[in-house]
Amino acid sequence: MPLAEATIPVPDNFGPISVEYDQADLAIEGELPRELNGTLYRNGANPQFPTADSHWFFGDGMLHAFRLENGRAFYRNRWVRTPKWLAEHDAGKALFGGFNRKLPGVAKSVTSDGGVANTNVLYHAGKLLALEEGHPPTEIERDTLATRGYCDYGGAINGPFTAHPKIDPVTGEMLFFGYNATGLLTAGMSVGSIDRTGKVTRFDRFKSPYAAMVHDFIVTERHILFPILPLTGSLWRAVRGKPPYAWEPGKGSYVGVMKRDGKTRDIVWFRSEACFVFHVMNAWEDGDRIEANVMQSEVVPLFTDVDGKPTDPEKARARLCRWSFDLSGKTDRFTRRYLDDITGEFPRIDERRAGLRSGHGWYACADPSLPLGLSLSGLVHVDGDGARRGRYMLPLGDSVSEPVFVPRAKDGAEGDGWLLVVIWRGRENRSDLAVFNATDIDTGPIALVKLDHRVPDGFHGNWVPAE
Repeated sequence: MPLAEATIPVPDNFGPISVEYDQADLAIEGELPRELNGTLYRNGANPQFPTADSHWFFGDGMLHAFRLENGRAFYRNRWVRTPKWLAEHDAGKALFGGFNRKLPGVAKSVTSDGGVANTNVLYHAGKLLALEEGHPPTEIERDTLATRGYCDYGGAINGPFTAHPKIDPVTGEMLFFGYNATGLLTAGMSVGSIDRTGKVTRFDRFKSPYAAMVHDFIVTERHILFPILPLTGSLWRAVRGKPPYAWEPGKGSYVGVMKRDGKTRDIVWFRSEACFVFHVMNAWEDGDRIEANVMQSEVVPLFTDVDGKPTDPEKARARLCRWSFDLSGKTDRFTRRYLDDITGEFPRIDERRAGLRSGHGWYACADPSLPLGLSLSGLVHVDGDGARRGRYMLPLGDSVSEPVFVPRAKDGAEGDGWLLVVIWRGRENRSDLAVFNATDIDTGPIALVKLDHRVPDGFHGNWVPAE
């Protein structure tokens, strides 16, 4: 997520840690369910050498793995050893600053592309992949967290790869996209798919209405949707010392709808007033309509306008919102309707319903009684239409990461399982892995895996069952 010239207060748990740990038989409060056998992988920014203009979005990727096995818990963390990380490690100092641009005086012989692999981590077709949207996936050793290097599937993909690919729960296919696909700060986009065996079955390019940051996208059973929202990219601004990415609401919002088996030239573009979405909860088809639950704000958070002025924090708070698209051809407008007023982010579902009508969703929320900020200090459970089914708030000073759902059984009912969340204990400056009954979060965690150090507030993660 590129950023420039924004002034953002940084809570204590956004800073990096400097130690790579291997810890066995961690202390557990409560009892871990014996059926929880596998690993929760998380990814987040953890700069090796912070600089004066360091920002949360740009830190080197650090993976955190919580392995749960027959009621016991193990932990390991490792930096993702990207070309950038290795170059700086060898130099013993920072070589890149904000927007991952080379610092003044860095030798031309330093050829790293600045990739940080810091946003997501998931498992598909036998590969554990660390992801960020500006570069190809980085393959990781599943047990040791050792870095294997970039994975371009034998040259079948070329260019940026989203940090939010979608895995079809029926076919096992992984769908992906990329922006800046024809060069930095361009309107070029790519779209592709990788089947359950790891074979790339599609890779195409197309042009969006304008150059924009596109962090997430939408996939249903038969369609792919590309949100082009007015966090615009501009090389003209960048070379003049202005924000490369900035809020430009006059551009309006566009969402391109393409059939999964269709051609990019047949994309239909729907329009609406300016809004912004970092993350999608889920979407599905309902007759000739597509419905999508997203975390929408009226203006972009964490960025400035084109003149470098911060956006309005009240309008920048994200809330659960329903987007609706009429595919009958009667209109090229899509509608937007808020489903709740509580500030939240990092929405997740039972991934066995990805792209299908779902009845459960979860996300991290802010405490409505506290001033607006980056800290998320609670969890919300909603039904498929956004109505609240439960909420859990942490003690003052604690914060939560993205919740991850784990089913109790592979073929069990939707929502029957657990919610795994990493919690930072602010007063103790350390972290717990909390396990909740997914449909009863109000009663609090049923087990806490206790670390003696903190896991910095990060971005995304996923559960991988034991083989």
